[in-house]
Amino acid sequence: MSTFLSTPVRAVLPRRSRVAAALRRGLWWTVLSLTGGVERRGRLPRGGCVVVANHSSHADTAALLAALDARHGPAIGAAADYWFASPWRRRICRRLAAGFPVRRGGGMEDLLSMAGELRGGRAVVLFPEGTRARDGELGSFHRGALVLAEEAGVPVVPVGIAGTDRLLPKHGRLRSSLVRVTVGEPLPSAVSPEEARDAVVALHARTVAEPLRDSATRRRVAAVVISRWGLPLAFCWAFAEALSWPLMPELLLGAVCVAVPRAALKMSLGALAGSLAGGLLALQLASAGVQLPAPLTTDRMRAEVRHELALEGASAVRHQPWNGVPFKVYGAEAGRAGVPTLDWLAASAAARGSRTLTVGLAFAGFGLLLRRHRRRYGRYLVLLGGGFAVGLSLIVHGWS
Repeated sequence: MSTFLSTPVRAVLPRRSRVAAALRRGLWWTVLSLTGGVERRGRLPRGGCVVVANHSSHADTAALLAALDARHGPAIGAAADYWFASPWRRRICRRLAAGFPVRRGGGMEDLLSMAGELRGGRAVVLFPEGTRARDGELGSFHRGALVLAEEAGVPVVPVGIAGTDRLLPKHGRLRSSLVRVTVGEPLPSAVSPEEARDAVVALHARTVAEPLRDSATRRRVAAVVISRWGLPLAFCWAFAEALSWPLMPELLLGAVCVAVPRAALKMSLGALAGSLAGGLLALQLASAGVQLPAPLTTDRMRAEVRHELALEGASAVRHQPWNGVPFKVYGAEAGRAGVPTLDWLAASAAARGSRTLTVGLAFAGFGLLLRRHRRRYGRYLVLLGGGFAVGLSLIVHGWS
């Protein structure tokens, strides 16, 4: 094995380069976290190195910038005829991806110009196939990356990327997907293109095959949510809560939207429809003199709602998302106060809609951020239930 592998160069990039790399890493980590998450296995060696990776999507660049250490200040080789063909593309490529131009079919000089950066401790990322693969199969590797590594006297580091072909397929649209990056062991710069390709193929296959650790509880919840029973469940839960049921639909959304973020809008709209339907029925029953059980409510809550309705009419329900008084209290008291049905429907749709949709989408975003930790979903449910119980007891105590 070459000497540089056992005694790596400990060059340190300038502070400005490291700060810029850290900002880029934070940006792309945030973006990928919102689209499904990003995981990394392995680390780059100290000092400069040439990173070679499989390439199936434009999202590969974002994945590597999010996963590789900022202390290496990763620079990405980009096709000059595409990413540097116009001023705005050039600015985007340089600032957001630390890109440098490589001409197709004659870019050896462009590559060798990065030798000094490598000796200074930087990681230069190249896709030796030269283009994005269409069918997931890696093409043959060009020699440019290996010539550059040999010229700079730095190792070649193979990297396997999985998930980007689903996240942003070639000529496709953006979808949610977990991205995983596996960094392999350094190879000597004298490695052949075939050996480098075999190392990347093995890492890619291992990364794709690695099972995503999941929670059996989450899988069961997800199965219900995506089945024909998911929407009726959200509707019935919220409908019952608007009449008498003490558990708010937001508790249900907290469980299901984290389990299946893509179903958040559907479940939130189902819960909203149930709340509005239940609220209308509560209004009609109360106006007819029917008094339903209302557990975990207090006389002070009802007195406050009567006061608000007397001053503001149906629009008093706008306070409900913020004051902790259950929606069923507003529905029942509005019926006793003779609030017109259409006025009540319009006002409650605005109040409940803003709260229900915001909560559902917020939990969906949280679920996307925690996607790689879905194996801990059972613990999350325990914390969610405990937090809800504490919050509800504090609200009831505060209105007692």
